[in-house]
Amino acid sequence: MTLGEESLRLHKKLNGKIATKVLIPIKDKHTLSLVYTPGVGEVSKVIASDINKVYDYTIKGHTVAIVSDGSAVLGLGNIGPEAALPVMEGKAALFKTFANLDAFPICLATQDVAEIVKTVGYLAPVFGAINLEDISAPRCFAAEEQLQDLGIPVMHDDQHGTAAVVLAGLLNASKVAGKEMKNLKVVVCGAGAAGFAITQRLISEVREIVVVDSQGIIHTDRNDLNEYKKLIARKTNRNKIVGGLKDALLGADVFVGVSKGGLFLPEYIKLMATRSIIFAMANPIPEIMPDLAKKAGAFIIATGRSDFSNQINNSLAFPGIFKGALQARAIRITGEMKQAAARAIAGLVPNPTIDKIIPDPFEKGLVDAVSKAVAQAWKG
Repeated sequence: MTLGEESLRLHKKLNGKIATKVLIPIKDKHTLSLVYTPGVGEVSKVIASDINKVYDYTIKGHTVAIVSDGSAVLGLGNIGPEAALPVMEGKAALFKTFANLDAFPICLATQDVAEIVKTVGYLAPVFGAINLEDISAPRCFAAEEQLQDLGIPVMHDDQHGTAAVVLAGLLNASKVAGKEMKNLKVVVCGAGAAGFAITQRLISEVREIVVVDSQGIIHTDRNDLNEYKKLIARKTNRNKIVGGLKDALLGADVFVGVSKGGLFLPEYIKLMATRSIIFAMANPIPEIMPDLAKKAGAFIIATGRSDFSNQINNSLAFPGIFKGALQARAIRITGEMKQAAARAIAGLVPNPTIDKIIPDPFEKGLVDAVSKAVAQAWKG
């Protein structure tokens, strides 16, 4: 039985992966009167007089909405809200398992940014935070930007969770390789949601970044760039090189792939600097398989897969980021909070090695370390 077949059987047996839970058994009229009418009316009056009391008396302070339109689900593409539902359920299960946060999938039957923003605004009173998920670029950028003044944290995890873990992994990989972060030349292959956020997260950390999309190296003279790629062009590729991936890789210390499987050929390793670092994160097939990269001379190799060492997985970041933001009663998740999360993750591997630059999602103390760092970084 394949993993996919086993997963199908499990989901059919359980009819999903999450359920609601009543915190107090309702076995008599007195309890019924406490949790519902007439007793609950007193709770509503308290909240009506001070809206912030909603955090003390309801689920809001520990509840996250996982909002998707089904337009960019895993490696499956635009498969729609119903097909996205099992993935969002899985995300909710991870929130509960790792951070003890109650999350619920909200899969929307629209892919219009204005409608998504409006709908999330209508839902906001119930939830303490919003996790945007699997919304295609560039619409995901616009939706997240427009929701930053909602009054509760809103984060597109495909962007920022991934970027935080990439930074964490690179902080440790550079130590193992004996290279200073500030001196690294990094090539980011892929300029979608994850590629854009990774680039933004690394700009202040490394010497040089060159971003490559499906049409080649991004630079200011290209006339086919959307507004977000124009922003990338203005902040990267300071030497204004042109061409494709091979041209970008000349002398590069790091390759970060968030693109397509098999895109990085073994011979490309020889174009890079010595002790090269490869983060091949396309799923389920990486840009280059670890055995091929190692054979070709790569020094450190990471992927997005759990069956290889050095898994770069956003599950290392998002539970702690959201937990910390909720604990701090933050109204948004700032760049400083994301940087703090990355450094907390990296710090859990004090003595990194070639095969251990990043903790795994079950690392003891991971969520507590990240949430504490994130809460302390909030300057509201």
